[in-house]
Amino acid sequence: MDYREGYSEHNGVRIFYRDYGPKEATPVLLVHGLGAQLVHWPEHLINFLLQNNFRPITFDNRDSGLSTRFKKKPSIVFGYLRYFFRLPIKSEYSLNDMAEDGIKLLDHLGIEKAHILGTSMGGMISQIICAKYPDRIKTFTLIASTASVPSPLNGASKEVREMMVNRSKTINPTMDQVYQRELKWVGLIGMEGKDIDTPKFREDTINNFNRIKDVKDGFGYARQLTAILSSKNRIKKVKSIKAKTLLIHGQEDPVLKVENSKFMNKLIPNSNLIVISNMRHLIEEEILDQFKDKLKIHLSS
Repeated sequence: MDYREGYSEHNGVRIFYRDYGPKEATPVLLVHGLGAQLVHWPEHLINFLLQNNFRPITFDNRDSGLSTRFKKKPSIVFGYLRYFFRLPIKSEYSLNDMAEDGIKLLDHLGIEKAHILGTSMGGMISQIICAKYPDRIKTFTLIASTASVPSPLNGASKEVREMMVNRSKTINPTMDQVYQRELKWVGLIGMEGKDIDTPKFREDTINNFNRIKDVKDGFGYARQLTAILSSKNRIKKVKSIKAKTLLIHGQEDPVLKVENSKFMNKLIPNSNLIVISNMRHLIEEEILDQFKDKLKIHLSS
């Protein structure tokens, strides 16, 4: 699979990107979720876009992968306490800043307009991109996300929250610790009953671990999570989105409940919603197969 890599930079923040496909193809900016590196985008999704004459552009959000890391060491336990009691939370940067990272990347690549596809936290960032920069957007695809600040009512299950807190406190984990954590995490938020303990999964986990071998603490993850918890709801922003929007959500999503997308479907004027019964929070190949035809039509409209 051919691609070009590099950095875009603004205000001292360097964003590492990977640009697939021919430059003359229609660009699709993919915005990933909490703690994810650009290499966590599934190959079957990238290949699907390439096979349909699109130009996928992926990037490491700030505080993940090879992009700029910040310095503060937030306490997620303290943050969650303030979050549950609806007290203000201070964050080193905001989701608005992360949205600007995406736009500055398009500027760096000389791209005037692109399709935007965001998942989870990346969907939150993408909502801001589509609301704030409507002239830069062709279509919007929003997967497993929310316009409201996550809460006990619409957000993660207790088990998911516990794993998030534990990850944000982990310092210098071993390769085996990371692998066991990934097995548990993907088993929790991925398709139920799917066998993931495979040589390919282990190889990918090792490669992803080695890609950021110089960054072994969870503080980047904690800072991104703090940015989410400190954000205000985006209901007014989402209502202002003019781009044709396709929403996709798993019926049994344990990270962000499906009601979030049902609510956004009502808020966004030109939107359609696909709810997938056996999808949780990830885009496995079996899940993509259930919406790829509608996604192709959506991106081609």
